Amino acid sequence: MIWHKQWIFGNWKMHGNLADNARLLQQLSTINNNNAHIGIAAPFPYLLQAVDLVKNNSIVIGAEDCSRFADKGAYTGEVSATMLADCGADFVLIGHSERRTYFNENNEILRKKIDNALACNLIPILCVGETLPQRQSGQETAVVAEQLAVLQGLSVNHIAVAYEPVWAIGTGQVANSEQIAAMHAFIYQEILSILGENVTIRTLYGGSVNANNAAEILSIDKVDGALVGGASLKADAFAEIIAHAKTE
Repeated sequence: MIWHKQWIFGNWKMHGNLADNARLLQQLSTINNNNAHIGIAAPFPYLLQAVDLVKNNSIVIGAEDCSRFADKGAYTGEVSATMLADCGADFVLIGHSERRTYFNENNEILRKKIDNALACNLIPILCVGETLPQRQSGQETAVVAEQLAVLQGLSVNHIAVAYEPVWAIGTGQVANSEQIAAMHAFIYQEILSILGENVTIRTLYGGSVNANNAAEILSIDKVDGALVGGASLKADAFAEIIAHAKTE
């Protein structure tokens, strides 16, 4: 993983098929942007395909989740961090709001997933963010602080966090520049207070990022990249976002 560039990572969620994936990844493989570190979080069935298709270029492949169970066992339907690493994954999303909402994942579960990912040399990207009622009631920093508390006690030199306000994911709504800047600055300080001053941090913004708003978002202080949903499924749109990445 490259820590001095902006990360433009796509999250395919529950989308894709073998033919469409191949076309998309082949198109993305032709992108030449030295300012961006490009990644794709693919559904479990397509990890091996994605890893094989990008193995000769700089795109990194990760998973959208991993199991809280570390060892082999009778856990039907689960996919371990060990399996992800064996398939060639480089990173894994942890705690996406859809996982928190639909599967009731809390900090206890998420810490197990983070520990499992780190034990397998995967980079966990911790997703944090508040709901609209929490934002409207002024609780956004308290909510994000509680979510970041899952990092307490970790011994790491690098950490990646994606700030995704829940009310902006897939809705077309985007936090304004002031809201994004304030939250990213808060996340930076919170991480430094938890993990120490020497940790290297990547904070990505996610939530309806598209070709039209990417330039503004990626120019905001402490925004180290973007976690892109729907737009990452279209090569042209994703390439436009990547084109706006800048180096530090």
